[in-house]
Amino acid sequence: MTSGAADLVVRAGAIHTLMPGQPAQRALAVRGDRIVAVAAAPNGLDELIGAGTEVIDRPAAAALPAFDDTHTHLIIAGNSAHDVPVHLARDIPELLGMIRERAGRTPPGEWIRTTANWQEINLPERRFPTAAELDTATVDHPVYLMRGGHNVVVNHRALELAGLTADTPDPAGGHLGRDADGLTGLLQDNAIPLVARLLPAATPEQRIDGLRAATADYAAKGIGLVRDAMVPIEDLDILHRALQQGALGVRVRAMASALGLSAADSVDALLDRLEQWRYLPGPWLSVWGVKFGLDGGIEAGATRDPYACDHSFFGYLTWKPDELTEAMDRVLRRGWRIGTHAYGDRAVETLLDIYAELRQRHPALPAGALVMEHGGLTDAALRERAVRLDIPVTIQQPLLHDVARIEDTYWGPERVSSLFPARQWIDAGALVTGGSDYPVGSYGAMRSVWGMVTRQTVTGVRGLEHAITVLEAIALHTTNSVALLGESELRGALTPGRLADLTLWDVDPTTASPGELADLQPVCTIIGGRIVHGTHICIVHGAHI
Repeated sequence: MTSGAADLVVRAGAIHTLMPGQPAQRALAVRGDRIVAVAAAPNGLDELIGAGTEVIDRPAAAALPAFDDTHTHLIIAGNSAHDVPVHLARDIPELLGMIRERAGRTPPGEWIRTTANWQEINLPERRFPTAAELDTATVDHPVYLMRGGHNVVVNHRALELAGLTADTPDPAGGHLGRDADGLTGLLQDNAIPLVARLLPAATPEQRIDGLRAATADYAAKGIGLVRDAMVPIEDLDILHRALQQGALGVRVRAMASALGLSAADSVDALLDRLEQWRYLPGPWLSVWGVKFGLDGGIEAGATRDPYACDHSFFGYLTWKPDELTEAMDRVLRRGWRIGTHAYGDRAVETLLDIYAELRQRHPALPAGALVMEHGGLTDAALRERAVRLDIPVTIQQPLLHDVARIEDTYWGPERVSSLFPARQWIDAGALVTGGSDYPVGSYGAMRSVWGMVTRQTVTGVRGLEHAITVLEAIALHTTNSVALLGESELRGALTPGRLADLTLWDVDPTTASPGELADLQPVCTIIGGRIVHGTHICIVHGAHI
């Protein structure tokens, strides 16, 4: 600890440093963006309080490191800040009414976009709306109705602008919905870019404002860092501008998106454009690596056994394995890390084959260079192989919570209950981290912890044998996460020298009942010594004592 007054002193009932063997502390001091001291007594750091020191004094509160969401989609959250909030709709007529209302105040010809964090199966109709139904909301505007990251529904005006007809073949790794009348407007996976390429770009000011709102909401839910798993290369500039304007309320680790690519040669152009972003100053924003997708999502994850709803369907792979191996080899040769979406067990098996080949080609790869995103459906053999290959996995319990009903339709209840087996991953010795997969799942620090502890979903408790403890779930978002990111010396624990990223809770999450965790929100979130959420709630005051 260097001499001089602290900028901020926090007194609390329990400051959980997450350092092994260290009991809860009662005081913490910050200078600049770093923790400079902790103390076991609430007044143990009063000698660091000067005339300009701000003090947070909440004797009943508990402090934890700020949480990481290691697989989420901040860009989508920011882009959706100004979109039609269809996630609030209770049925398809209400959803259509929201679009109709927006059309009524939007100039004809302009695109209408919606939020994506909703599930059709949780509506009473339990289906997507169709292009024809979207036409009843407006025929004067192309409509782009998002649902998660793998599904979009558009109206006939959008299909017409994209030149899509009943004769248009499905693209490799994608699907166009069809019925007896032609295209239904549903686009899945690699079919989405056929229309998405036509969407007009928002102004930089609109994008930055959306990121400001989205990161403020992440912070309000206890998240201090997001690993965005699908950042288009051109959006790195927007993230950088947002950082320069002070609009990022949380730290960002960007994964440059290779989604939509299906040939090794196409990756070279992405890597060329990525080079300028290799070195970003400071710990607020950096590029983690490159994101690939190997299979579809809920409706098209590649499985060994047939789908429950169609015994002739096994999902699909979005890359030819040999081609993906060559593409990833080029990424590794450029010195970038790789995270790959693999949801079904056939995709997981294929990915491990690819990663094993890459490890043979690159025997000196650093830890965490190859990561499995989701690893949703795995058996013991797949988990053990991933551990032998030293492959970390990111799991997203909120995703399972929100989509269990629709997954039952596609995969059947038994397979759905076995998704994201956190207990078994941990027991196998894997480095496993937690995330949300927003907009498919709902982000939030304790929302994720609650789900991992209870295995609760919209259809009830599923796969309770996969549940873990509160402390284990917290570790997945803190100490495990920073290990995955290679930032263990920088963040993830509340000790001198590390960044002052912490959350304050009026109910101690480590001793709370499972029922208290579900909707528990922090009263204060501090990132880099700066209060980004809860300034007034935390009763921050100058040190005139």
